[in-house]
Amino acid sequence: MKRLVLLVVLVLAAGCGNPLAGGGEGGATGDIIIGASDVGESLLLAQIYAGALRDAGAANVTVRPPVGSREVVVKALQDKSLSVVPDYSGNLLRYFDKDTTATKPQDVYAQLRQKLPAGFEVLDQAPAEDKDLLVVGPQLAASGVKTFSDLGPRCRELVFGGPGQWSSRWKDKIKALYGCEFKEIRTTDTGGPVTVAALKSGDVQVADLFSTSSTIAANGFVPLVDDKNMFPAQNIVPLVARGTLSPAETAALNRVSAALTTEQLTRLNVEFTEEKRNPLDIAEDFLARNHLKS
Repeated sequence: MKRLVLLVVLVLAAGCGNPLAGGGEGGATGDIIIGASDVGESLLLAQIYAGALRDAGAANVTVRPPVGSREVVVKALQDKSLSVVPDYSGNLLRYFDKDTTATKPQDVYAQLRQKLPAGFEVLDQAPAEDKDLLVVGPQLAASGVKTFSDLGPRCRELVFGGPGQWSSRWKDKIKALYGCEFKEIRTTDTGGPVTVAALKSGDVQVADLFSTSSTIAANGFVPLVDDKNMFPAQNIVPLVARGTLSPAETAALNRVSAALTTEQLTRLNVEFTEEKRNPLDIAEDFLARNHLKS
């Protein structure tokens, strides 16, 4: 489903050392190192965080994009070779508590704060979410399918397209909550062009995409309301190595979170993926538009 990893570089430029070896640059020396994944959205968020921190007076801020698993990211935050990463509340909670049943935004966030090990903290979560959605074409929506509950009785006549892990993660859950058993489940990709093409052509009638995907509006797809909260909340939240940010820097990131809505996050993704704008320019415009620059 949703991206389960945030990634960091294993090898830095000459003279910087390996951030996973400990004792290198990082929060302990006053530098702020922001981890980002190889997904455009993560890089955009990292650049927004960097701009906000610089405006708050941070003198040495670096964005370090990709490679590694969430385990690598956690280790890097523990030894403070990373200072902060943008993350998703539901996935982060499930990493630290695989048995959680929380799905609503405030419940997920409250449990996340309780389950974080020593040495970590999460700052304020944003209203913005990038979470799984079930989407349908306009014809099926016009027939009265607007919610997951509407979908349930129709599933036996519909083909679903989504990621390979759908059956192991959600097949039983959607049956239990909504009585939904699809006629066929096809593996397409994880919210990408193969899934979009399959839904657009009619090869599948229901697909799993992400809430900030620009392809939903662009193709006239209709997102269904998850009226019993099957998918957990995935609010954007900064995960921080405790002690690496000053109060002013923490406040700056909290202001970013307060300003970041799902609509704005979707727009940022459009600018990056479709309009091919430079991430630094996108970040600067976001900060200026939301009065987050002095």
